[in-house]
Order: sequence, then structure tokens, then C-alpha cells
Amino acid sequence: MNGNPIKIQLSQHWRIRSSRDVSDAGSVISSPGRKIDHWIDAEVPSTVLGALVDAEIVKDPFVGDNLKNIATEQFEVSWWYATDFTLDTDQAESFAVLKFEGINYKAQVWLNGKQIAGPSEINGAYRRTSFEVSKNIVKGRNFLAVEVLPPKPGDFSTGYVDWNPAPPDGNMGIFRPVSLRLHHGVRIENPFVRTKVDLKTLKHADLTVTTEMKNDTSKEVSGILKGRIASKVFERHINLSARGETRVEFRPDEFPQLAFKNPRLWWPVHLGSPDLYELELEFIVDGRVSSAEKTTFGIREVEAYWLNDIHRGYKINGQKVMIKGAGWTDDLFLKDSDKSLEAQVRYVKQMNLNCIRLEGIWGKDHQLYDLCDKHGILLMVGWSCHWEHEIHMGIPVDERYGGVYRPEDIEHIAQAWQEQVIWLRNHPSIFVWTVASDKVPITVLEQKYIETFAEYDPDRPYLNSTGGVGSDQHVVGSEDVVSEISGSSGVKMLGPYAYTAPRYWFTDTKFGGAYGFNTETGPGAQPPQLKSLKKFIPRDKLWPINEIWDYHCGLYEFKKLDRFEKALNARYGKPNSIEEFDRKAQAMNYELMRPMFEAFQVNKKKCTGVVQWMLNAAWPKMYWQLYDYYLMPTGAFYATQKACSALHLAYNYGDRQVYLINDHKQDMEGLKARIRVYDIDSQLVLEEERTLDAPADSSVSVFKTAAKKGGLSTTYFLDLRLRDAQNKEMDTNFYWLSTREETLDYEAYLGEFAYHTPSKQYADLNLLNTLSKVNVEVVCNLEEDGDAVAISATLKNNGTVIAFLINLHVIEKETGEAILPIFWEDNFISLLPGEKRTLRATFTSTAVPELEVAGWNLNKTKTNNDATISDSRGETLP
Repeated sequence: MNGNPIKIQLSQHWRIRSSRDVSDAGSVISSPGRKIDHWIDAEVPSTVLGALVDAEIVKDPFVGDNLKNIATEQFEVSWWYATDFTLDTDQAESFAVLKFEGINYKAQVWLNGKQIAGPSEINGAYRRTSFEVSKNIVKGRNFLAVEVLPPKPGDFSTGYVDWNPAPPDGNMGIFRPVSLRLHHGVRIENPFVRTKVDLKTLKHADLTVTTEMKNDTSKEVSGILKGRIASKVFERHINLSARGETRVEFRPDEFPQLAFKNPRLWWPVHLGSPDLYELELEFIVDGRVSSAEKTTFGIREVEAYWLNDIHRGYKINGQKVMIKGAGWTDDLFLKDSDKSLEAQVRYVKQMNLNCIRLEGIWGKDHQLYDLCDKHGILLMVGWSCHWEHEIHMGIPVDERYGGVYRPEDIEHIAQAWQEQVIWLRNHPSIFVWTVASDKVPITVLEQKYIETFAEYDPDRPYLNSTGGVGSDQHVVGSEDVVSEISGSSGVKMLGPYAYTAPRYWFTDTKFGGAYGFNTETGPGAQPPQLKSLKKFIPRDKLWPINEIWDYHCGLYEFKKLDRFEKALNARYGKPNSIEEFDRKAQAMNYELMRPMFEAFQVNKKKCTGVVQWMLNAAWPKMYWQLYDYYLMPTGAFYATQKACSALHLAYNYGDRQVYLINDHKQDMEGLKARIRVYDIDSQLVLEEERTLDAPADSSVSVFKTAAKKGGLSTTYFLDLRLRDAQNKEMDTNFYWLSTREETLDYEAYLGEFAYHTPSKQYADLNLLNTLSKVNVEVVCNLEEDGDAVAISATLKNNGTVIAFLINLHVIEKETGEAILPIFWEDNFISLLPGEKRTLRATFTSTAVPELEVAGWNLNKTKTNNDATISDSRGETLP
């Protein structure tokens, strides 16, 4: 220890075992793993089932319907987690605190044969617990044993709703970190930095630093608490009574060095740099550091505001932010790796999104939150709706307040909330706490939340529910979603969640359309690409769509792809093979996703935010994802990237006008818009060029009608190009449209579940099936730096017809497996006759890469430089 306090992460060398297989619990408690055979190696954090999958005791749980065949009875009993760690003399003579950040659901803990906690102390997935164990640790080998008791119906566990099946083990296990903290008598706990920004100038910020201190000795202790932020140092003399605790505060009126001039502010992506600072604290007694802590934070200020006194929006550092986000879920077995999390946050940034909504307080540790801090991605964090419905809780719930209404449960959740707020509050990416989802908290519970905020995080807004406001004129279900304390949520959660035509987003004014803040919505199913389908659908079940496909859909109302299939068959023509389905499904994924985000931008004067349901996948599935479980982007991914670009031309399916969208906070002048319409035979029907300016944060109509009336094929194309004043191309946007527009049935009765507006008549895009084949020339170049690879593919359409929806993959030459994650600057592109474009991507791989080129109407392509090129069937091209 060399005289310094340290923290030991107890993450490696764990073993797990079912209590059914343990006949002598005493041997586990005294020396876990020594006297019992057949322990299973594990790491912490982990769930029991996650560890069994890692150990290959449970194999291929996501293939076919294997998941439902995993026996749940084995998880109805407790499971043992056990490990050992070694301390030297100095460490063993230190004061020690054992910390558990999250155990699902209850636990008993023994350290070196002595029980230090039972189910009354460790009770609840979202309870953080710590135990002073100075008298229990020894020099040399120490043994830690934890008996984890599974969640039961009515417990406030982690959970999922209708986007995937429940994990067979209920996520039981030590799912968050365990650590041993060694110090010299007085410890620093829960440091926090509050920031107050001068919103008029942004040139000044006041910082207030708080922390808790605990004296674990039986004597009074005096010392110096010293803090450092950048070059600013501050300190205070502290006295602590024997076994005493105190809260220390450094305010800028007492410590002028905490009044920052010209601070580096934390901004969300697209608005500025997400700059971060580090707070260092240490408590010094007689020249020796007793305890030390570090935490990262950002200087920024969040405010809520009201649009037309109805719709809630948010500001960062005084600047209004249109929330463009998507809903997160953790891996079904809580097995997200640091590498996967890094890739997913980079995907969010690549798609030009600025927000992730966590339906629950997810994460096995701080990694997801740290990454969002680093990349400038805003986070909505709070409870999931699975506690609000009997079907998920397993016991009756209150119709208005959900599962938390009994006094003992209110106390439990209020304490859990406090601990989660303290755990996460230094993350600048979190811009709002969401204390309920579909419903509102019962009044006494909301009051306890407010008291927690007042004491532990007074400057960040909270949202009483993510459901609420309906049309511009009224509140939908007001008795259910309006709080007695905080009133209307000011946001809406009215769907849709199933197939939704592009016109809906521009024309609906009662439900999920482009007004206000829609906290979760989307056009429904987004089937993954064929390469991913083959990973979890057995070969003999790959086509036609069958019960295995259904098993990988959502639950309840979303247990089939029937709405998606019906629309696809009517709009694109019924596919006759899995390859044809894949091509058409990705086209529809793209076509349905783009207008949702574009509608909220076109209507930005009456919109404050939209959250796509969902971003990612807890397991391989067919519904609600911009990229799939294997991190393969769907067509909806690139549609989102296109739709959310800060400066671009967009087509309004409602009024048939082209709009110039400028999300930048400054005027953009001298822009050149080029608008072209082609018929199905790729004949130019209309061409217009305009020079125009785009005011800051604006959406303006620049072209009144997208196509001439009459003489146009049923299916036609709209090509939009935007160039800057120097004639450099800034944006391309390509649409496939129908003169037979979709007719929506707003009056349809859909029973109790009304979060979907069906179509009376579908748009007709069937002429896409008549597109002539076209040759595309491809030149590929690679740049390698160790495992990091950059690829550029230059594509030229040598034909006289449009090359429609070209899809690029990079695969491993040896195996044919897609290299993922991959970061293409664009994909699913269409090339006009004679057009040439270069697309770039980056990825990490040690395998020999091969570029695969597919498209709706491509012939085999030719030529290449550094990498082999193949077509979509994996055949090497000449």
C-alpha cells in the first residue's frame, strides 16, 4: 500500500455454484471453492445466466427458440458467488470498507467465515451497500462468499417490458462492481460538484464542491481536506468525532478559486465541445493521506422550458436543444462489454443523434455514462415502466401509480432512488431524471424524490412521467399522467410503435406526430439484415417467415411481423425469397425511419424532441432497433443519420414541399439547392436550382411542389442536393415516392391498444421491381494502422439507370462474417446515371478484409485496388 489509500476492484477469480449443489455451506463460507467440486468460473459484475453462457454451460441461448428451453427452476434457488484476494501487511492493517454497487436481489455475505450482511441489509437491485470490515480482513489470503437470493414477484428488480422475453434467471447475480476500499481511518465519500453558469455571457461559472466524510476510528481525528480542480486548489481544516460523520461544502463565496472565469463548458454534440474537469480530494492527517477520491464532471447548466405553455423542452447552457434520441436497453444477460458500449455510443454520434433515453437505470458500471460524457451524448435516466404493470411485476399494481404505492415499498424505492442519484449525479450527460414512465409516482413518493433532489442534486430538472401531453389543445389521460405536485409532464408517449406510413409524421396532430416532445415512438419493426438473421434463425427456418421469427419479435401486441409484412407486400410486392425479403425490408426500414426525424425538424417551431423506440437490442430481434444485437446497422440506421444531419434538404410527405433544415446556431448563407425528379425509367422529369440562405436554427420551404402533375410513373424518385457557397457538396438526400399516396385511417378502432394508425390504402412502390440491371464500377483502397483499418470505396454508375440502394459490407475474407462494428460515413446510397461517389469506413480487425457490394438492381461489379470485392452472394468479382 506504500502508505496510500487504495481501492481494490474484486472483479476476477470468482466462482459460482447453485445452492442445490452445496451440501456444506460452512465450507463455502470459510474457504469458498476449496472443498466443493464443480465450481463455475465467473467474473463480477455478472448475472448467473450470463456466467453460465460465458462458461459454455448454456450454449447458443439466442439461436432459434433455445432461450425458452432454459429451465427457470434452477434460478428459483439461491446461488453462491465466491472469491479470494490477498493483502500484504500494510493493507491488512488498514481500515477497510467492502462495497457492493448492485446485487439482484437479496444477499448474505461472509468474509473470512464471519457474516457481515444479511438480506435485511442487502435487499433490492438498486440499493448500494457498504460495510466496515476492518476487523474481518487478514494478512494473506481472504475469502469472500456471497449467497445471492433471486428476485420474486413483486420485487423491484431490473427488467424488460415488451421488447424481448424476460431472462430466465431474472438477472439474478452480482450485476454491478464489488470493491474493497482501504484507508487510514477517515474516508471521503460521495464527492459532488455543482455548477452554476452565467447564462448571459457564458464567461463565468460558480462551482460548489460537497463531500461526505466518515471517521471509522474510535478517536477524534483532525486533518486537512484538500481539493484540486485543474490548477485551482482549496482546503479546509476538519474535525471528526469518534465514529463521526460530516458533510463538507466548499462554496465560491468562501473560496474565490471556485469562481471560474472563461470556463470550458460541457456541450452536447453539435453544439460545442463536451469538455470535462476532474475533482481530486484527499484528507491529510499528520502529513499522511488518510483517504483520497477522484471524480470527473462537466461545467454546464440544464433548464426545462415550456413551448406554448404545453410542451416541455430543455436548454443546455441557455441554448435550446431539440432532443433527437433513441431508447436504450442493456444486454439480456447484462453482458455489455466496454468495447460494445464504446461502439454503440459512437454509433449514436454517427447517426447525428444527441440523446439516449434509458428505460431504466441501466449499466453494470459507469462506463456507458462516462462514454456519453466524453462524446457529448445527452442521457435521460430513470425508472423503467416494468414496475408499473401487473404483467411484469407479477402482483397487482395501482391503476394510477403502478407497483410502488404501499408504505414499505415507497420507503424502499425512495432510498434506492437516492442512492442511484448519488451514484450518477456527477455525469454532465444526464440532463433529466425520469422518476416514472407510463404513470406518475404516488404523491408521497414524489415528495421524497423532491427531497432527494433538494439535498443531493438541486440543479437538474426531473420529469414526473415520460407520458402525458396529447394534442396542442388538451392533455390525454390527464388523471393518469398529471401529478398533484408537479402537474403535467409536458411530454407525450402516445406511440406509434407499429408500422407507420411516412405521411403520418407530418400530418398527425393528435397522437405521435411532429409536435411537442415524443419520448418514445417509431415506425415499428426493423428486421435485421440477412447476415444477422442467419446467426440466430436456423437454416431450415430462415424462409418463409414462421414461428421462430415470431419468437424473436416483441411480446403481446408485437409478437408477429404481420403489420410489417402486410405493408411490405402491398408497397413493394410480396418477396419470393429471403434475399428478396432482405432487400425490401431494408428499403422499408430506411423509408419509414427517415420521415419521423425529418418531420420533427421540419416542424421544429412546435417540437422540442423525439425519441425513437428503440436504439439497440437486448437480444437478436425483429422489432425496434437502429442496429441489431450483433452491431450490424439496419437501413433505419443510415436513414436516421441522413435525417438528423444538421444542414440538409428534406421532403415533407404531408404538404409535398422541400424544406431546408438548418440545426446550426448560426446563419448559413449562399447555399445552392438542386432538386431533381426522375421517373422509374431514370428519365429526368424536373430540375430546379436555387441559391438561398438558411437562418440559424430554422426550417424553411424552398420548393413548393416536388414533381409535376401528370405524366409521372406511379413510382418515381426525388434527388435533393445541397452545396455550399464554394460549390462543395454538403448533403445528398434521395427518396423513392409514389403518386398513389398512403391514406391513413385515423378513425380506426383498435381496441384498448391504440398506439398505431393503420392505412386504408398503401403507397405503391411496386415499379421498383422493374428497374433494369446496372453496372457499377468499384475501386477500393485500404489504410491500415495495426488493427485499425480505414477503407474507401469509390463507386461509379456506368449505366443509364439509377443504381438503387447500394449496400456495402466489409467481411472477413476467410469466413465471410461481417466485420463489426463498422463506421460508414454513408450507406444504402443510390447513384444517378454516370454519378461517382466515394464512401469511407473505419473498423478494427486482424482479419483480411473483403468489400462486399450489394444493391437492388446491381449486376456484378468490377475492378478493385487493395481489397477483394465480392457481390452480395459472397462470390469474388473479376
